[in-house]
Amino acid sequence: MVCEKCEKKGKLGKVITPDPWKAGASNITDTGGRKVGENKFLTAKKNRFNPMQKSFAKCKICKQAVHQIGSHYCQGCAYKKGICAMCGIKMLKTKDYKQSSS
Repeated sequence: MVCEKCEKKGKLGKVITPDPWKAGASNITDTGGRKVGENKFLTAKKNRFNPMQKSFAKCKICKQAVHQIGSHYCQGCAYKKGICAMCGIKMLKTKDYKQSSS
């Protein structure tokens, strides 16, 4: 769960495959378009995900590795506590909820 403030600020990650038509993709290479038959997986090495590039933080509650860069709480703890996974502000009132740990 991520609050609206964190979602609007753009703290969430970007889409891995952006829309190719926004970049002016055309079949003409001299105007900055894509090459015909180009394999984007092999040519775009700078945009690949590298898990060793940034170390993932640990959850402040359970000390488990967080799977989203920029978050301080894992998804399970954020749901149980009713808080935002990134900034930790209270989003839900969980006083009357009956939740189990399994």
